[in-house]
Amino acid sequence: MTTRAIWKGIIRLGGVAVPVKLYTAVEEKTVHFRLLHAADRTPVKQEMVHPGTGEVVPAEAIHHGFETEGRMVILTDQELKSLEPEPSRQIEIIRFLPLSAIDHRWYERPYFLGPDGDRESYFALAAALDGSGMEGLARWVMRNKEYFGLLRLQAGYPILLSLRHTEEVVPLAELKIPAGREIEAKELSMAEQLVSAMAGTFEPGQYRDGYRQRVMGLIGAKASGKIIKWRKTAPKKTTRDLTKALEASLRAARER
Repeated sequence: MTTRAIWKGIIRLGGVAVPVKLYTAVEEKTVHFRLLHAADRTPVKQEMVHPGTGEVVPAEAIHHGFETEGRMVILTDQELKSLEPEPSRQIEIIRFLPLSAIDHRWYERPYFLGPDGDRESYFALAAALDGSGMEGLARWVMRNKEYFGLLRLQAGYPILLSLRHTEEVVPLAELKIPAGREIEAKELSMAEQLVSAMAGTFEPGQYRDGYRQRVMGLIGAKASGKIIKWRKTAPKKTTRDLTKALEASLRAARER
């Protein structure tokens, strides 16, 4: 691993201990702007201001409040601190599940796992995962937060995929899908042809953040002193006729 580890832990699998390092497997690439005063381009800052007096409220005078049933409950920093999970380096494997037993709604963030000294046990773990066809349901505490996740193999390397908590995942039973008309045989046939015509492989390099690229391009152009001319884009024409829409999509797919 050439990147810097963000955390160290020990995978506990029965009586086996595998020391590992966590590396982030994804990277945020959001463009961050400085907020400036329009007149003199001086950076502005955000402050907590009392709405009644207009005075700035210092951090030590701010408490956390939660409104419930018309009542504001106040919690102090000390009270919130006391509720945090106990610090630990243990990554506990709770049980093993069949691959893809948990659907993608639960997935949150992936982490690569690298060896932390004991390379033998690390590669033994990778071999065991490779031969099992299973993934481990794990629990760990990192930076004062409890996580649940999946221990699995990705391209030969163990990874941890953190999961969302139950209260964050919308149950399928709560989705009320509206009823529609019955699809005609011709429409179904064209839809199947469209799926077949668009079949292909996943090419990661094609799926970049187009908005970010355009913003960075604009920044580069303005930084070099170029004058930017804006052009309005014509809105795309759409149709409510499903048959016509399928025919147009099918033609475009075949042309590609």
